[in-house]
Amino acid sequence: MDDHDAHVLATFLQRLQWGLLALAVAWVFWLLSPILTPFVLAALLGWLGDPLVDRIQRAGRSRNTAVMLVFTVMASIVLLGLLLLLPLLQRQVLTLVASLPHYRDWFVGTLLPWIEARTGLQLVGWLDPMRLIELARVHWEQAGGAASTMLGYLSRSGFALLGWVANLVLLPVLTFFFLRDWDLFIERIAALVPRDHAATASRLARESSAVLGGFLRGQLLVMLILGVLYGIGLFAVGLDLGILIGIIAGLLTFVPYLGPTTVIVLGGIAAMVQFGDWEHMLGVVAVWGIGQVIESYWLTPKLVGDRIGLHPMAVIFAVFAGGALFGFLGLFLALPVAAVANVLLRYAHERYTHSRLYAGERPAILLDEFVDPEDPAAARDDA
Repeated sequence: MDDHDAHVLATFLQRLQWGLLALAVAWVFWLLSPILTPFVLAALLGWLGDPLVDRIQRAGRSRNTAVMLVFTVMASIVLLGLLLLLPLLQRQVLTLVASLPHYRDWFVGTLLPWIEARTGLQLVGWLDPMRLIELARVHWEQAGGAASTMLGYLSRSGFALLGWVANLVLLPVLTFFFLRDWDLFIERIAALVPRDHAATASRLARESSAVLGGFLRGQLLVMLILGVLYGIGLFAVGLDLGILIGIIAGLLTFVPYLGPTTVIVLGGIAAMVQFGDWEHMLGVVAVWGIGQVIESYWLTPKLVGDRIGLHPMAVIFAVFAGGALFGFLGLFLALPVAAVANVLLRYAHERYTHSRLYAGERPAILLDEFVDPEDPAAARDDA
């Protein structure tokens, strides 16, 4: 084996080791995903607040004073939002619970017969109570198994609720420590990077931070503005559940097309159940159209732009893949990870286009641009 083959083998083994290490980290991350949510969310909040802490620190304040100021502002904004939203959401949920019989009657008495008349399918009969009881009697063992599974889930849900409460209590504590020690964490991570790759790692980290920070701040503002716009618009149309539908649509705006689809589907159903006429349905369509125009021509270009640089299908795939692999944590991290991955892919594409694999072994031959001697414009350019 000559020196070239030995170098190739050593490079392959080194890359194999890094690949196995990445797989091991992903596996551990998957195992710990149920308890990592507050840590990841606190790290994200610390990362978002660190530039403001650094700016206050450069103005002459100490690090602890700057952290306390930023942490107080962030906590005040969250508490103010909760004080404004929780009573409103409570009233909306109570309205929804009171309206459920009307939605059931509309679904069974209006929607299903309308579908049956146009498709020939017999759907109402499947919802007959006697038929459902008969099906349960025939498939008693399966029903018993499903019931035991449901009881087990309900018994576990109490522990899940305690876990959510613990995460909520832990989140502000972790956020404070991430804000205080963020620069220290970055210095320690940077010290672990091999010196030969320090410049490249620093460049990719800066690009990822810029892309991710611009996207997240812009997307959060878009979600907030559209949630308020949809909620006020649907409430102005007269929908009792308009504010709740608007909040849901605003939260789902980060998935392409899902937020507007929520407005038109849930708003249309609410309009038909509550009023049963096409005038209010047209009002819902008008609110949806105004929101689409404002989002497409003002909010997204001004606040988000093309910072993430991903196709909508790639964004949808990232969200669903993250949720399927890591649950709520993966759903939460899907777009940030996709944004960073896009920066790395652009760098890989840049390296590939400058590599010998792409250019080939033979040197490229540059041909002079052909100029037609009978073309007067070309002759003037030459002159």
